[in-house]
Amino acid sequence: MIQDIAANHTSTLSNGEIPVAAGIGLRACHYPDFQIGKPPTAWVEAHSENLFAAGGLPHRVMQQVRSHYPLSLHGVGLSLGSMDPLNKEHLQQLQQVISRYEPGLVSEHLCWVASEGRYLHDLLPIPYTEDMLQHVSDRIDQVQNVLRRQILIENVSAYLHFADDQMTEWAFLNALVRRTGCGLLLDINNLYVSSRNLGIHSDEYLVNLKADAVQEIHLAGFSVETALGQEVLIDTHSQAVWPEVWSLYRRALQILGRRVPTLIEWDTNIPPLDVLLSEAQKAQYILENIHE
Repeated sequence: MIQDIAANHTSTLSNGEIPVAAGIGLRACHYPDFQIGKPPTAWVEAHSENLFAAGGLPHRVMQQVRSHYPLSLHGVGLSLGSMDPLNKEHLQQLQQVISRYEPGLVSEHLCWVASEGRYLHDLLPIPYTEDMLQHVSDRIDQVQNVLRRQILIENVSAYLHFADDQMTEWAFLNALVRRTGCGLLLDINNLYVSSRNLGIHSDEYLVNLKADAVQEIHLAGFSVETALGQEVLIDTHSQAVWPEVWSLYRRALQILGRRVPTLIEWDTNIPPLDVLLSEAQKAQYILENIHE
């Protein structure tokens, strides 16, 4: 199935357009698979920061990947919710990578990852207040002006509510779209994790989210931990997509529409590439057969 989907979208390579199909996130352990062959995936997403160095293996692999597949770039380091000034060097490096590979989509997370110049290596949620909305909007405007293109903003998993919250996450995201013209990347796994941890109603979230702003969907697997005697879901991207997340994915497509590219992410305990491709096949089947 995926072989056919990938073959049907070779025409998108000239302009980098991401097809409405299932793709996979490229990780270093799978570089050899892409060096020796052309794995059957419709498109590929890479972490932007992995390409910030001037040369080396990541670029050798990416040059080969980009000659065969549409590409999306996904960032984890802009720290849009931080109080630190935007990292101009980071932004310049991102601009250079975009110019070099001409990705169809560029995305970042709605979070903060740095404080006073120290990077914390985690995607930390922000309070949904009017002040924070203005702050993040201003930073998205700066980023899009430098890059001269739209970026997508992804929802992150949450494990607590902020006492100062003035709006829901979906209302905050909708407001960002209105103020900046950014797009949205909807991570279904993150939504499910947050809904279980915080009691968020997924249907209300999906019904109210600005549907035409959603340009990409992510799917991944979570882990289950126990804290203070309570079950907590952790966004680890360490296993296959859970059945509950597949169900929420189907519901999201019914509500938002099925014309959205979908990505399988796997970041720890990464299995052989065939496992990711199998997960992508499941997503592709749902994309092709869902009834809106």
